[in-house]
Amino acid sequence: MTSDFDPLQSAVAETINGDPDLVQRWLHNEPGSWGALAGKGVLAYRRLLNRKLTDLERRRVWALLWERLAGLRRSP
Repeated sequence: MTSDFDPLQSAVAETINGDPDLVQRWLHNEPGSWGALAGKGVLAYRRLLNRKLTDLERRRVWALLWERLAGLRRSP
């Protein structure tokens, strides 16, 4: 049996769903909102992996988080 659990996807979803007010602040281009979301995403991914992240892993979190947030911005 194969597991479909993807810690990166889960961390990003947790970050977006866990703080809708912060997401709204990002959607309205409020200063500091991206940094706060990026930090929360990294912490969520780190917690799911139970270890420190590599530079590449942090960049993957940021890239996927940005992609998902930009998708929310494009949604009607």
